[in-house]
Amino acid sequence: MSKNNLSRKDFLKTSAMAFAGITASRSIAMASPFVNLDTKGNRSYKLGNVRLETGFIYEGDEITGTKTALFTIEIEDGKIKNILPNNTSANAIDAKGLLMLPSFKDMHIHLDKTFYGGKWQAVKKRQGGVKGMIALEQEILPEMLKTSTQHAEKLIELLQSKGSGFARSHVNIEPTSKLDSLKHLQVALENKKNGFGAELVAFPQHGLYYTDSVPYMKEAAKMGIDFIGGLDPYSIDGSVEKPIDFTVQLALDHNKGIDIHLHESGESGLKTVEYLISKVNENPALKGKTFLSHCFVLGKLEKSKQEEIAEKLGNAQIGIVSTIPFGGLIMPIPTLLKYNVDVATGNDSIIDHWNTWGSGSVLEKAKLMAQLYGYSTEFGLSRSLKLATHSIVPLDDKGNQQWPKPGDQANLVLVDASCSAEAVSRISPVKSLIHNGNVVY
Repeated sequence: MSKNNLSRKDFLKTSAMAFAGITASRSIAMASPFVNLDTKGNRSYKLGNVRLETGFIYEGDEITGTKTALFTIEIEDGKIKNILPNNTSANAIDAKGLLMLPSFKDMHIHLDKTFYGGKWQAVKKRQGGVKGMIALEQEILPEMLKTSTQHAEKLIELLQSKGSGFARSHVNIEPTSKLDSLKHLQVALENKKNGFGAELVAFPQHGLYYTDSVPYMKEAAKMGIDFIGGLDPYSIDGSVEKPIDFTVQLALDHNKGIDIHLHESGESGLKTVEYLISKVNENPALKGKTFLSHCFVLGKLEKSKQEEIAEKLGNAQIGIVSTIPFGGLIMPIPTLLKYNVDVATGNDSIIDHWNTWGSGSVLEKAKLMAQLYGYSTEFGLSRSLKLATHSIVPLDDKGNQQWPKPGDQANLVLVDASCSAEAVSRISPVKSLIHNGNVVY
């Protein structure tokens, strides 16, 4: 059917498909007629008129811009097979000059408990701190669990629309949900596996000992999770050492990583950080696999102490996952980066009983970081993209092209921007997401 003969009904139907975040393999094939399956069942196609960054533009010693050029990208078996000179006559999907970037990663979110996809609900006034929120969860989780799979799928679709094809999700493991929250989320992830990847953190949201979550955590460790989580050991469980010791041992026993929520910003928060550093140094198998989420205490330390702890975190290869808070608490991200600490970010909550501030965009988080710390130059903005992609950027610090390369996984976004710096500064709109070669939308 030609454009001129396209009926209004067909036009609306086609438009709806084009804008939908489609992840099921059957739907992907319907939405992406340019993607063909060869006789061996291998998915292969080309993207033409793709804009890639090729180097920096200098005025003297200062980087003032980013060079780009158009290419044809060949994708096969979920990977980038070739990066070819642009050929407009090739049988390729026209990317229309959009900028290709690595797809984004939300490294701290709670996919298992969200109101997203349902009616609007603002947060109610908090009472009793984190323990008060635990009491609230014990009340509302049984009802939330009835639809948690569907809500998780809707939330995944939001993340996809913002360019994220991957998330690290914390999932409640406690006596109220038992293992159901995990099971429900695993169903959602299975349903979305063609367009989204995830790693899961078994998270004792109600405390390891405060609500006796230990037996459930032990079971969860056998159920396809990737990290053993934790929560404010001193303020919730009354001890720094006992909960950390349990978490470390469970991770070692099952060859998992560690990702601990740490909101405590006083002496107990600092003691927790230092104790975890010592435990990781005692168990080198945990290096590069251990993270502290939030870790607000770092924003409360004197500059010299921040430097000391950042250096220790870097040496122990313990990462920090920050939701980039602002106002009275500015996290020392530049100091962490100075000591090669793996810094990541995530939306945390999107719409739930904790807060409603999450937009689903980690590119927005990258902009906020750049704005907070004055990374306003072309170079600073381009480096800030690392926060959205969890460390992958097209150009290295010298301007050499390092992504994409043949053999890289075909996890990418097409954005309406001239370069990474503009994409970060303007939170440029994502026009397409490709996950493991699958055209998600």
